Amino acid sequence: MPPLTTTRPAGTDPATGPTAVRPAAATRPTAAGRAARALTTRALALHPGVVLVAGYVAELLFRLVLVRHMSFPSVHPDEDSYLVLARVLAGRPTTEIPVGVVIPGGYPLLISPALRLADDPVTAYRLIMVINAAVNALVLPLAYVALRRLGLRRRLAYVFGGVTALLPPVIFYSQFALTDAVLPVLILAWLLCLHGWLADGTGRRRTWHAVGAGAAAGYAMATHDRGGVVVALTAAVLLGVLLLRRAPWRATVAGLAALGLGVLGAQLLSAWLHAQFTVANSDVGGFLWRGLTDPGAAQRTLTRTAGQIWYFTASTWGIGGLAVVACLCAVADRRLPRELRVTGGVLVALLFGTALASAAALPADGRIDDWVYARYTSYLVPAAFVIGIALLAGRGRRALGRTAAVTAGLMVLLAGTVVESAGSKLRTEVFILWGMPDSSFLAGDWGRLDMFRATAAALVVLTAVVLVRLSGGRRVLPAIGVSLALFAAFATTTITAQVAAPHAKWREGLATGFTRDSGVGAGDNVVFAWDLDWSLRGTQAFEVYRGRVWFLDPRWQPLPAEASALVTPLPPAGQPAEAYWPDHPAAWYVERADARQNWAVWRHR
Repeated sequence: MPPLTTTRPAGTDPATGPTAVRPAAATRPTAAGRAARALTTRALALHPGVVLVAGYVAELLFRLVLVRHMSFPSVHPDEDSYLVLARVLAGRPTTEIPVGVVIPGGYPLLISPALRLADDPVTAYRLIMVINAAVNALVLPLAYVALRRLGLRRRLAYVFGGVTALLPPVIFYSQFALTDAVLPVLILAWLLCLHGWLADGTGRRRTWHAVGAGAAAGYAMATHDRGGVVVALTAAVLLGVLLLRRAPWRATVAGLAALGLGVLGAQLLSAWLHAQFTVANSDVGGFLWRGLTDPGAAQRTLTRTAGQIWYFTASTWGIGGLAVVACLCAVADRRLPRELRVTGGVLVALLFGTALASAAALPADGRIDDWVYARYTSYLVPAAFVIGIALLAGRGRRALGRTAAVTAGLMVLLAGTVVESAGSKLRTEVFILWGMPDSSFLAGDWGRLDMFRATAAALVVLTAVVLVRLSGGRRVLPAIGVSLALFAAFATTTITAQVAAPHAKWREGLATGFTRDSGVGAGDNVVFAWDLDWSLRGTQAFEVYRGRVWFLDPRWQPLPAEASALVTPLPPAGQPAEAYWPDHPAAWYVERADARQNWAVWRHR
């Protein structure tokens, strides 16, 4: 966690840290304000657990309302592949994996109960959305704990914890069957465990925190390739502290043991999944190595890294940027407690390591969002945001003003670097709204990338928050929290309406629309021709729920004996559907075709 202060001089607010001395009239609340504060404080003091549970339920219901129309995968081939792995982990038949390689199975393991319970793909997907919402809403209690450790009083920690859980980058990806629904929760818990292990306390408490940090890192590795960076950082910190004797050795050894068991579990899960499929191993490491060592790709990699960090700071309205700047400074400040310096340094290292690794590994596929990709660093948004809020609440006027100025300069510098380096590519390459939801919202433009307009909007929010805080002191923090909560809810709702919902609706024809129009049932065994739309093939790997699918070319490859249906594209206009496969066996015939969606369904007599 980041630095607030190390001492509490005269004029200190016991809840939030040092404060400048102000005239009594400037800080005296109104009668209504005193009553509201007393009521809120009393409620939290008497029943903090009940209040947290109520907040968690509200966050859960908010997420469920946003995904009430989601009933099929629409992010291809990522969702389709996770769902196929979950299907196998649920004990259902093995089928084709759309991404072509076995990816980490930690998230599919989490959602696999939905596929055990449901008898059809629509119900299963809706249950997965419930699981996503239930896990993702845990950001609220974890953020509350983090803010309490950083010195905020209960009511402020509760309000700003709610803001953190409402942020668009936190909720947006939970609306799809993606690992990013759970990774923000996992990383926030991991950082809290690292902090608890390093902070003063009983040996038992520090041991449990060390075990939690190791286990969380191991599960992160089982969940996504980004978890490899988490494991490397965790191992480095544990070993470094053990060698320097900065924590009880028993606690540290317990953390290393938990980390080792977690990594072993991730490897065993991966090996088991590999045994279920006949596909090659993932070559993410190879892509990463080539991207980092190719001199011709160096400028592209560095530009993409800058773009991802820019997006990260902009998507948190600059408040996450406050955390980045402060954590960088904290690493070298020996006056600060060790636990703050280490966790702050780890957070920044993970941010830059994730941005650099993904920038190097992503292919050059002509997409604008490759330069400012939002998804890969979004799992750090809650952790950085609570740090930024703690700085907003605890820093003195001058320190907060300086940190905000440096953050604003950093955002402008990063945006300018990407615009200058990428040049016309930011206008001529393919614009995919799903990959840039937050910047599009900030810029007020859903059809193109405008980095400077999005930067200006984020800085307006940051400047307003900082100026209100500087002019009103700490007594305005509740008002800032409520305002940010309303803005976050508005932003998340708008992004859902403008991005998530239209994206899913656009892909409906490839999912439930195809099964409805084609007559292909959930229990069929279906062959899909390789030259069909790859999104259609990927989606049906999940929609064909009780049967299985194969991807092959029927003109050159024999069909499996158990296949009951074949889906092919249509031949050129003016030719019958059978012309696609002129040498087809007599037992196969075209049952129906759709020229608009370019497919024909063949059946076996």
